[in-house]
Amino acid sequence: MQLDYTQLFIKFALGILTLIIQINVFGKTNLAPTTALDQLQNYVLGGIIGGLIYNPSITVFQFFLVLIVWTLVVFILKFSRDHNRWIRNIVDGKPVQVIKNGKVLVDNCMRAGISANELMFKLRSSGIYSVEKVKNCIFEQNGQLTIIENDEANIRFPIISDGQVNTDVLELIHKSEAWLEQQVESAGYDGINDIFLGEYINGKLHFTAYTK
Repeated sequence: MQLDYTQLFIKFALGILTLIIQINVFGKTNLAPTTALDQLQNYVLGGIIGGLIYNPSITVFQFFLVLIVWTLVVFILKFSRDHNRWIRNIVDGKPVQVIKNGKVLVDNCMRAGISANELMFKLRSSGIYSVEKVKNCIFEQNGQLTIIENDEANIRFPIISDGQVNTDVLELIHKSEAWLEQQVESAGYDGINDIFLGEYINGKLHFTAYTK
């Protein structure tokens, strides 16, 4: 069967347009995937564009309908994931704590499928050569490690992010959540939930609110 280059061009243009729309509407995380859904979005869309575009039995209209259906599916999944913790855990999985207070949690490592060699390699890549220096280490959904060192002078993570308190940072600076709540209110905010980002830098707190 002879390939219709006009249909091929139209399908290709529709596929690129759909990709651009998804990037701009759903965010740019699929350019550098950090979750399973981002990866799945890329794989399936790539399969749709790469697989159906050369199939002459699939009309442009049918191809367009498939793109619309997949875009709706991605929208529903992303919306559900962002507004429901249970769905988020199913779609993205849960981060797993693999080191706590300088001790490797072997059972968690085995459940997450991370070997001792892989764990130490990732730690060395972050400039850490002993697990005793790690207060908390999380194996994230994208396979990366989030590491908090047991060193108050080397705090790399926010004390508040997206209205959620990072209790590990609080422990490092020997403060309580009640103290942090008081600091937030003293800064003129109603509560921790109002804070988009809170940083602890050189002994001082810096807050960025959702709205002032």
